[in-house]
Amino acid sequence: MYDLAILWDWIAFSVRWLHVITAMAWIGASFYFIALDLMLKPNDALPEGAFGEEWEVHGGGFYHTVKYMVAPARMPEHLTWHKWQSYSTWLSGAALLMIIYWVGGELFLLDPTKADLALWQGILISGGSLTIGWLLYDALCKSKLAERPTLLMLLLFVILVIMSWGYNQIFTGRAALLHLGAFTATIMTGNVFFQIMPNQRIVVADLKAGRTPDAKYGKIAKVRSTHNNYLTLPVVFLMLSNHYPLAFATQYAWIIASLIFLTGVTIRHYFNTMHKTGKGPHWTWAVTVLLMVLIAWLSTLRDGETWEEAEARALTPYEQRFAAAEGFEAAYDAVIGNCSMCHAREPVWEGLRWAPKGVHLETPGDVARQASEIYLQAGVSHAMPPPNAIQMDAQARQAIVAWVREVRTQ
Repeated sequence: MYDLAILWDWIAFSVRWLHVITAMAWIGASFYFIALDLMLKPNDALPEGAFGEEWEVHGGGFYHTVKYMVAPARMPEHLTWHKWQSYSTWLSGAALLMIIYWVGGELFLLDPTKADLALWQGILISGGSLTIGWLLYDALCKSKLAERPTLLMLLLFVILVIMSWGYNQIFTGRAALLHLGAFTATIMTGNVFFQIMPNQRIVVADLKAGRTPDAKYGKIAKVRSTHNNYLTLPVVFLMLSNHYPLAFATQYAWIIASLIFLTGVTIRHYFNTMHKTGKGPHWTWAVTVLLMVLIAWLSTLRDGETWEEAEARALTPYEQRFAAAEGFEAAYDAVIGNCSMCHAREPVWEGLRWAPKGVHLETPGDVARQASEIYLQAGVSHAMPPPNAIQMDAQARQAIVAWVREVRTQ
């Protein structure tokens, strides 16, 4: 049974690897086409129906791109569809969310100090919120608000702020920010799957049938694509946030996540304007820096769980098995002697103000809750503690391994 933890960790690593690769492909394609669209220049010699052209040089060759506002006069023999980058990113991300936050929900998803929920209830909220969020956003885009894009974007921001606050009332800090990223990414992929691609298929079908495509389909796709462009950078931040306690393990993490969406707007506005006019508005960088300073300040305002509160917090039945297992005392001593100087609510290691990854290893309950991570980080591997910080002897590591395996072989 204990080998399943190692296998499961490798599965999670593999899926994360796939997710990062596909996300790079999707984001790269998105940024390229937005930039290309903005750099298009008119030319009297363009074919009928063409809006603009762009000449580019890359890899020793020259590329000549022509864009049609609706469609060319006839269907080309070869047409490349850009969709799988988005689909594979969302599917791999959904799989990773299930692996870490559903299967590992007892440790990573629920925070009993915030809400008394069963794991199945947390999973239901996790999956249901992504679905409801897309339906709400899609309904707004199909309403008359589509004719007022600025107001629509403001309403989208309000929804994201509400979701940021809501997730933070239920989930752990890591899970809250990750789910906000997943919520946003679901909107982005939903735009591709339910709107952009179907509308493009209608245009292609009209061309094949000899009909003149309606320009409204391209207009709809353009609005959704623009939303995706402004949401991309905040999603990347949220996906990386679980590595940085200053982002997710602070009192105002939900405000930090909300402000990040504003930095996404300012940064993208600069580059979008630069691609279109050749010169970006430099004031956007000043605003971005001010927002990041505000975020950094908010991250220092902490009101976390005290040692006494952690000690009094009840363990789940799963965690109780580890706390009551034979070998726990020896494993606890090994962790306290080698890990707690950094993984404390007030770390004593010089240069540390907060525990790495927000993981606390002080009380018996702390150690029982983190059993799987301790086993992987300091038992079967030597990832922790850092070798230049402290030399953990083989006997201490073996005590951790024996403790966890005792429980998992029962």
